[in-house]
Amino acid sequence: MTAFITHLADEQKSQAVTDWAARAGWVVGLLLFVALMYWLMREGWKWRGTLQGDLPELPAVPEEPGEARLTMAGRYHGSTTAGQWLDRIVARGLGTRSRVELTLTDQGLAVVRPGAQDFLVPAAALRGARLDKGIAGKVLTEGGLLIVTWRHGDKEIDSGFRADHPAEHAAWVEALTTFLNSTASSSTASTGTTSNSTTEGAR
Repeated sequence: MTAFITHLADEQKSQAVTDWAARAGWVVGLLLFVALMYWLMREGWKWRGTLQGDLPELPAVPEEPGEARLTMAGRYHGSTTAGQWLDRIVARGLGTRSRVELTLTDQGLAVVRPGAQDFLVPAAALRGARLDKGIAGKVLTEGGLLIVTWRHGDKEIDSGFRADHPAEHAAWVEALTTFLNSTASSSTASTGTTSNSTTEGAR
């Protein structure tokens, strides 16, 4: 009987050692898998950046951007090709998520990002604004993101922002829409004035 109990105890000890070894193996395997996924994501990011290398440098925020029409503090969640919310743009620092301070002035939209590259969306480059729920892998509730569409080089871009107070989003869509309409009206009036001046000169 004593021999049987001793044998059973030895078996339990052996099993315990085997379990710990198996657990250690699983942990090491999991860590290797996570490291591999991280490496693949990093390489994919670098590859995407190389493909987007023809994107021009971003315009810098001027030292004197002018009087602010509207401001907002929040987060920058990334940029994609316009209309394609999963086609992430990573070139020129546009793929870096960060805190952000937005300022709308007559010169355009100043995007100031602590710890990342600041840039200006010139007034002439702005194309529109809307509320949405997702961009570049970030999904929120309906209307949880302010999407600003703009043109840079030969590419139209959607950039996603979320205010610290999301209730501000609607005011931004209205302000940007009004700004675009006024800019378009000014441009049309200027074109008309130039055309009339040319006609008068011809006479």
